[in-house]
Amino acid sequence: MGAPSRIAATWRAAGRALQRILLSAIPLLFFVLHAAGVLPLEFVQRIENYLYDVRVGWMMPEVVDPRVVIVDIDEASLAAEGQWPWPRSKIAALNDALFDGYGIRALGYDVLFGEPERSAEIRLIEAIASGPLAGDTERLVQLEKIRREHEGDRLLAESLVARDIVLGYVFKQSPGPSEPAATGMLPPPITSGDARIRNQGWLRPKGYAANLPALQQSAAAGGFFDTPLTDEDGVVRRVPLLQHYDGNLYESLAFALARLAQRAPPVQFAFDPDRPERLVHLLLGATRIPVDGQGAVLIPFRGPLGSFRYVSATDVLNQRAPAEALEDAIVLVGASAPGLQDVRAVPVAKEYIGVEAHANLVSGFLDGTIPFRPRQSALAEILALLLVAGVTALLLPRLAPLAGFGLFLLLVGAALGLNLMLWARYGLVLPLAGVLVYTAAAALLQLTWGYFTATRRRQRLSRIFGQYVPSEIVSELDAGGAEVSLEGESREMSVLFSDVRGFTTISEGLGARELTQLMNEFLTPITAAIHRHRGTIDKYMGDAVMAFWGAPLPDPAHAAHAVQAAQAMVAEMRALRPAFEARGWPAIEIGVGISSGEMNVGNMGSQFRAAYTVLGDAVNLGSRLEGLTKTYGVNIIVSERTVALAPELKYRELDRVRVKGKKEPVGIFEPIAPAEEPAAQRFAEALARYRARDWDGAETLVTELDAASPHALYRLYLGRIRHFRAQPPAPDWDGVFTFEVK
Repeated sequence: MGAPSRIAATWRAAGRALQRILLSAIPLLFFVLHAAGVLPLEFVQRIENYLYDVRVGWMMPEVVDPRVVIVDIDEASLAAEGQWPWPRSKIAALNDALFDGYGIRALGYDVLFGEPERSAEIRLIEAIASGPLAGDTERLVQLEKIRREHEGDRLLAESLVARDIVLGYVFKQSPGPSEPAATGMLPPPITSGDARIRNQGWLRPKGYAANLPALQQSAAAGGFFDTPLTDEDGVVRRVPLLQHYDGNLYESLAFALARLAQRAPPVQFAFDPDRPERLVHLLLGATRIPVDGQGAVLIPFRGPLGSFRYVSATDVLNQRAPAEALEDAIVLVGASAPGLQDVRAVPVAKEYIGVEAHANLVSGFLDGTIPFRPRQSALAEILALLLVAGVTALLLPRLAPLAGFGLFLLLVGAALGLNLMLWARYGLVLPLAGVLVYTAAAALLQLTWGYFTATRRRQRLSRIFGQYVPSEIVSELDAGGAEVSLEGESREMSVLFSDVRGFTTISEGLGARELTQLMNEFLTPITAAIHRHRGTIDKYMGDAVMAFWGAPLPDPAHAAHAVQAAQAMVAEMRALRPAFEARGWPAIEIGVGISSGEMNVGNMGSQFRAAYTVLGDAVNLGSRLEGLTKTYGVNIIVSERTVALAPELKYRELDRVRVKGKKEPVGIFEPIAPAEEPAAQRFAEALARYRARDWDGAETLVTELDAASPHALYRLYLGRIRHFRAQPPAPDWDGVFTFEVK
């Protein structure tokens, strides 16, 4: 191939590679910007949320944690104890039963006691005191004693004292215009003098609804149970552990309850060693709890709704609850009764009782099994996207569609498997949707582009070569993906010329229709034989056929394939004889000439018409050799270069000749069957004597060969011997026979 062709091919290959890179790079840009948070893709985030929920379902241990129990204000409790809200004295009795009767470890209320209780008994006593007995001091003292016995808030406050009880309350991110910003009393805050803590990305609510001061002051702690981080799809996946209000930090209900249950010291903070201003963990005793930039954690669900033991509140009040279920347990009080339940959508259920979400958090704090998204997750996602882009751009173009789809499945499986392994082993929650969606998009683009490109390429190849080249070579051209150059280039190839002997006489004896049928009958098997041996049909010239080997695809065995095709063509013509005789047609004899050597191959012609063909001295020699087949009485003659390139086949040397138009002599040979090799060796001995001017010795050998198997070749040489015996050649005769005609 010439330098311009190589440069053009290189540029074409570079252009195709650039197209494939751009197919992966253009969508990659959008997914990288999404991963970096610069250009969020809403549909990807929706898929991410869905995949997160699916992975949560896969990763749940689905084992009930006996350490955490939910005391449930259920329908049975309302039926037995009365409608909610219950008297505070009953709540106090519940506390007494849990701590004194069952010996629980700690208690948290997913219930707000924000308003003072004014029971019917209190209102009656106050009415009597301000009425008829207003001036009776002795009776008023007795009434006050009775009133205090029915003062539910006081009774509840007393039941909170010296017990590990956490009261729940609610922070308001944006209080409504008609509601007070703050009611009740907040618990003592978590304080710290470290400015780094105050400057974190905490949620900063604008108000709160807390418990009565008397109750909060009596409780060991308080914790918020609101869920301000609900995602766009309405699902609660993460909750804050701390919120910042009025310069102070306050802890969540679950966090405070776990801290009390573990008799843990005050909350401690751990910062990133490489970036000291970045908070990475909260320390709950020896347990490290990873938090994000808002001080939030992902809820570590143990299973679907009902993954913790529920005990009816009325059974606790009436001492019917199983003691083994509550002894030394961490208890949360919440409501599942219709109308009271705090229902939220979470990854494992569309309707999930809020108190069980807190139970999952407490359990996760105790075990240190809080899944978390590392701060470097965006970088990890970008690196994964770049890796997928490289693989799809470099490998998919080289693969067949089915193999490409297999690679796509492998990439998806690897991404999913690695993601699940990191979650299961280390609790790392890495983004997945962006990588999977991008992999699908890049693979679809690459495979679709490859399909249409391959289709166009196949159509182009079929248009150029389909009528001349075997279908399997067209398929190889397509599968190889290399650009086929139609420009002229020089290659070593083999060319074949075939012609029907005496065709003029045959055509004169047939009508036009019969002649057309005969042409089709013998050209079809000839063409099939050429195609079967990987040859390219150059042209049909009436009864003649020209074909070549070694283009458009290089063929290291082009010489052998050409000879084998010629032998198959001769065999096909012999096989046609019975059918031709039955139709009254003459038998077809063909002569085939094959030459090998350097040739120019390419699309040649004019602006009006061009053809993919070969030119050169070796091509001309092939045509001359076909013309010599009748002279030597053989069907096939090949050049000595063809013999050198296909030495594995058997040949009989015919002569050394100088054809018209060439000065240099060339050896010519006939391909033979292995059984003919002994006779060929005897003829080679006769040729040697002939060239040595041993006319008698040569004549003897040739006569013996002709007697054993008469052949026009032997009669040709016997005639030459007689001629040279009568008229000896010149002293410088080299044994070459020169032909003056084509």
